[in-house]
This record gives sequence, structure tokens and C-alpha cells, in this order.
Amino acid sequence: MAGFAAAGRRTHYGRTPAAGLRFFVYAVISILLMYTDERRGWSDSLRYGLQGAAYPVQMVVSSPQRFWHWLRESSATRARLKEENARLTETGRDLQLAQLRMAALEAENRQLRELHTALPPLVTKRLLAEVISIETNPLRQRLIINKGRADGVHRNQVAVDGYGIVGQVTKVGPWSSEVILISDPEHALPVQVVRNQLRSVAEGSGRSGELVLPFLAVNSDVKAGDLLVTSGLGGVFPAGYPVAKVTGVVREPDQLVAQVRAAPLARLTDTREVLLIEFNATNPAAPAAEALISGAVNAPADDTP
Repeated sequence: MAGFAAAGRRTHYGRTPAAGLRFFVYAVISILLMYTDERRGWSDSLRYGLQGAAYPVQMVVSSPQRFWHWLRESSATRARLKEENARLTETGRDLQLAQLRMAALEAENRQLRELHTALPPLVTKRLLAEVISIETNPLRQRLIINKGRADGVHRNQVAVDGYGIVGQVTKVGPWSSEVILISDPEHALPVQVVRNQLRSVAEGSGRSGELVLPFLAVNSDVKAGDLLVTSGLGGVFPAGYPVAKVTGVVREPDQLVAQVRAAPLARLTDTREVLLIEFNATNPAAPAAEALISGAVNAPADDTP
């Protein structure tokens, strides 16, 4: 037992100098390395090299994420380009339609250009009115405006907006009036096709976005895209005001008349204001005296909406 204890003590005390020596050597080496690095910058060179060596690994590790971002951005860019292309295509189509419309109106008015300076003005009075109520159901399409007899409004006065014919005044009160829209099923409006001067009557369908032309023969020269303007007949609407654009023509072999539908150009249910206008009876484009409007328009003048 004594021998084992002595051996243990020798081993314990024998290792202590070696551990201290190693610590001393390591400390000296560390000091020398820090001094040398301070003078020559070896650690910076080592870090630079390690960064260069780690770059390919970093690229490989980040490649899936970068590919996913690229794919997502590419898809979003493609979607934006398709949307922009569709918008530009639609804008170009609208501009082409506007150009055709202007050309048609120019062709229609060319005969009067030489006499323009000698003609009396068509519109003699304008009155801006605010829409305070809208009634749009299949049986009645009406507006209530905040102008009445006190403002000079009278029955059958034409109402327009910046796009076309809205309707006409049917009832006049002291401070408000009722306007029947051209889409009302009781309203009829004499029109003509700008392209060929074909005349007909556009009636309301009970839907704010649709008119019907029920009196055109099945062989009539009318097609989708034709612009309809007022013909000047009927004693209410002057000639040449935009009304609608033909949206569809159906010709059944066993029918005598074509089924023609058109979309009003005026914003019938979205408008906030309408312009009430009066015309000079001596102007050639003024409404003709013959009345073609339906019985709903012939309501007593003193009715209050």
C-alpha cells in the first residue's frame, strides 16, 4: 500500500512541471504570434484567404433561395407585362374607336362646314343640375335633379352628360325635376347610323346598359360597332348628338325584323351631374316638330317629382 501511494505521489508531482512548461511555451508562442501579426498582418491575410475559399460554399448554399427569388420576380414581372400589354391594347382599341367616331362625325358635318359661319348657334341655354336620386329598375329608369321651374327647367328639356344623351325632363316641380332615361322601357328616341345615315328608333330595354332597335328590317345595313346619333326627328332631340353604339345584331331567317341591341354612351346610372340644354329652332340641326316620344313623356307639365 505504501508503494502504491509513493508511486501515485511521484506521478502527480512528476506531471506538474510538464504542464507548467507547456503552458509557458504556449503563452510565449501566442505572444510571438500576436506581436508578429501586429507587425505584418498575417491574420488579415489568413481571413482574406478563408473568405475566398468560403465564397463558393456560400454561393452553393444560397443558390436555392436566390433561384426562388428570381423565379418569383420573373413571374411577377411577366404578369405585370401581360397586364400592361392588355391595358395598352385596350387603350389602342379605344383610341381607334374614338378616331373612327370623329371621322364619321366629320363626314356627317362636312356638308355644313361652308355654311357654319352663317348658321345661328344650336344651343342657346345650358343649365347644370345635380342628380339627387336615381331609380333604376326594369320598369322605371328615372333621375331626380335639383333644378326645377324656379331655375327655368321645362318639360321635354334634353339632358346630356359628357358622353352623350342621358334623357329628357318629364316632370317639373318648383325646385326639382324628373328625368326619364333613354334606357326606360317607356322611352323612344329617333336615331340614325352614322356610317350610312340609316334611321330608326331606339327604345329603352329596362336595363341601364342596353337599348333596343325593334324596327329595323332583317336585311338592314347595321352591324356591331356602328355609332348611333340623334336623327333630329321627334321634336325633342337635335340631330347629331351621340346616343349609343351597336353591340349586337341577330338575324333570324324566319323573322322580318332584326334583333339589334346597343349600349348607351352616356353614363346613365353613374353620372353625378347632367346638363340641361335648349336649342335654337332656326338652326338646321334643331329638333323637327313631329313628336315621336312615347306617352310617358307627355305627362302634365305641372307634375312634381
